[in-house]
Amino acid sequence: MTERIIRLEDVSLATLWGSENRNFEYIRKTFPILKLIARGDELKILGEPSQIKKLERILSRMVHHVQKRHTLTPLELESIVERSLSKIKVNKPEDSSVDSLVDEGLPPSSDVIVYGAEGRVIKARTPNQYKMVESLAVNDVLFAIGPAGTGKTYTAVALAVRALKNKEIKRIILTRPAVEAGENLGFLPGDLKDKVDPYLRPLYDALDDMIPQEKLKYFLENRTIEIAPLAFMRGRTLDNCFVILDEAQNATDMQLKMFLTRMGPKAKFIVTGDMTQVDLPKKSQSGLVTAVRILDSIEGIGMVYLTGVDVVRHKIVKRILEAYGDINK
Repeated sequence: MTERIIRLEDVSLATLWGSENRNFEYIRKTFPILKLIARGDELKILGEPSQIKKLERILSRMVHHVQKRHTLTPLELESIVERSLSKIKVNKPEDSSVDSLVDEGLPPSSDVIVYGAEGRVIKARTPNQYKMVESLAVNDVLFAIGPAGTGKTYTAVALAVRALKNKEIKRIILTRPAVEAGENLGFLPGDLKDKVDPYLRPLYDALDDMIPQEKLKYFLENRTIEIAPLAFMRGRTLDNCFVILDEAQNATDMQLKMFLTRMGPKAKFIVTGDMTQVDLPKKSQSGLVTAVRILDSIEGIGMVYLTGVDVVRHKIVKRILEAYGDINK
């Protein structure tokens, strides 16, 4: 058994080890065959040399990350550990671009979509979310179809925020059909914004994770980010912007055609929806069903289908979807 003592200098130990030592416990569980003893700015490690070497690499990146970003959230730590262990396993030292990013304690840009508020690492976490990222890289229109909880809207908003931060576009426009989800909300008080905001709340929630509050407020006030009902897209040309139509299963054929034909020459469109949750009147055809059928073969339009495997909410959500799927068979 080898003993190694590491001095953790010039770094905030409270930030490094996390609230209630959660980061330390995560590391301990990641290396269960090592014995870790933390005293002050010293960490004593007992165990196999090969495992100690892996842990040293991760600790170095953790320290660098804290020194650079002054934060180390559980998600950030998870990403550092995943990438570090993956790199050790793959062993591709010739890939200097990946090495430099990992050495900074940051996941490679191919994994991270955007760094959100408070350093939150936002990345594709399932195979079909990765497909969304890859498809949008080669297409200007993307349809992301799948059940609730698969991260299709969240991933789409992350891609839009990344495009804005990279100055690939000048504006983000997020829209939804104002259709009640099986409920009669009745008369809503207030101005127009007050009336439509309840329908658009999920889009605000995603933005809250990705853009600091003050900056988001500024973007909304100067219309760098616009959130509006689908009906407000009529008659407009949406150019030099990233546009997301969420809950597209509740758009009619004419509404979806109207939306898609708003596209300017320098725009990206993402359409998300769940064909199992159509809230339109029974006699109305979902425009999403028609669009997927007739647009599938058009060059420049990508189609990604998410499934229960991609659910990123509580694990029981997958079982709920499976149960309702059995009823609908």
